[in-house]
Amino acid sequence: MIKSIDGAHPPLEFIPPNFNPLVLQVAKLVMPLWRKFRTPITQIQAENVEQLVELYQQFQGEKVRFLMAFRHPSTYDPFPIAHLIWQEVPQLARSKNMALASPMHFHFMYDRGIPLWAGKWLESLLPKLGGTPIVRGKIDRQGLRSARELFAKGQFPLAASPEGGTNGHNEIISPLEPGIAQLAFWCMEDLQKENRGDRVAILPIGIRYKYEKEEWDAVAALLTQMELDCGLSSLPIPGEPQHEAFTPSLASLYPRLIRLGQHLLSLMEDFYRRFYHRTLPDTAGEPNDLTTRLPALLDMALQVAEDYFKLPSKGTVIDRCRRLEQAGWDRIYREDIENIEALSPLERGLADRVAEEANLRMWHMRLVECFVAVTGQYVREKPTFERFAETTLLVWDTIARIKGERPASRPELGKQSVQLTIGQPIWVSDRYDSYKSSRRSAIADLTQDLRSALEQTIAG
Repeated sequence: MIKSIDGAHPPLEFIPPNFNPLVLQVAKLVMPLWRKFRTPITQIQAENVEQLVELYQQFQGEKVRFLMAFRHPSTYDPFPIAHLIWQEVPQLARSKNMALASPMHFHFMYDRGIPLWAGKWLESLLPKLGGTPIVRGKIDRQGLRSARELFAKGQFPLAASPEGGTNGHNEIISPLEPGIAQLAFWCMEDLQKENRGDRVAILPIGIRYKYEKEEWDAVAALLTQMELDCGLSSLPIPGEPQHEAFTPSLASLYPRLIRLGQHLLSLMEDFYRRFYHRTLPDTAGEPNDLTTRLPALLDMALQVAEDYFKLPSKGTVIDRCRRLEQAGWDRIYREDIENIEALSPLERGLADRVAEEANLRMWHMRLVECFVAVTGQYVREKPTFERFAETTLLVWDTIARIKGERPASRPELGKQSVQLTIGQPIWVSDRYDSYKSSRRSAIADLTQDLRSALEQTIAG
């Protein structure tokens, strides 16, 4: 079961980065073992590593400051990124007789909420590995100030995901957050103030996961489990053989996935109609059109939470999720209470009730986060095992969230290899005059160009 909020808490404290070389050495020993025994990743390949080696050499020569902007399809992404920097880069540098100073490492930005769901122990580990936290959903001045300082003055290059979170897809990039572009221009400002001549770049890095075998039996078993959860076990699929020797395939499983999605949509539409008195768009004429029904349902789920927190329903779905998350945290981690332990029992009881209610309302937003990247056309446009597996797992995430289970504990559908692709650096230094003329336009253009560069790293 998902850990429930047990009441009001003091404000979330900023955790300053506190790099510890000894902790890094331990992590270098532990992470390969962790990857081998606790993840489905069997091998990691990297392309165009020469580009990264050259940037690291220029960084260490105080000629360049750069940020590695990586795709974020999976919670496993730290493993290939660490492998790239800790192993691929130094190995290639040695083979080319290029001198790189030790340790080879990177600072990184992480969501302040990660230790809340992944474990308090990360509050100690991540800073000692050089990480700096950022609070999503608000202007986190302290977090941005720390990231800005690391970008301009840190011991290592900075790494961050411009998507802000995972989306579960190898071939769909979520909307990028403009904060990465802003950090790059701030870095230019800081260097200019100190009369430093370092150039500034953003380096796009693509990450793609590929199943080594098409494990259709594993997908079929997961679909069966989800059908049982949804009460669909007694419904046969038209045209599907019903004997034990039948081998599942995309052609036979796709109707089951569609039926499961439609059933889940119908259940949730009825849930919001009956218990939250919402009116959804009339889909009677197009009951099978997931591309119409799904966005309408997600919008309705967000509105339920937004109405409670008195928030406007504006911006992208991701913008709205971030805003709701922060509104919930404001009621759980109380910055308006000077000393929560000094409250009277009655006041504490009321504060706990506010926190518990906020957590319940945030559930609607978490549900949307599970399904926000699903388009309804992803598998149909390109019917591959990878796309089918990704979509099936996103449906599993949603069902797990509804059941009160932890979506992070995902089932595995087979062993995977990882392909890292290093793109060409985007030189922010060359855009600084444009930034000084029109900051908003320069940030928007850089963000769009970064998105295009990331798309190129995962093409094919």
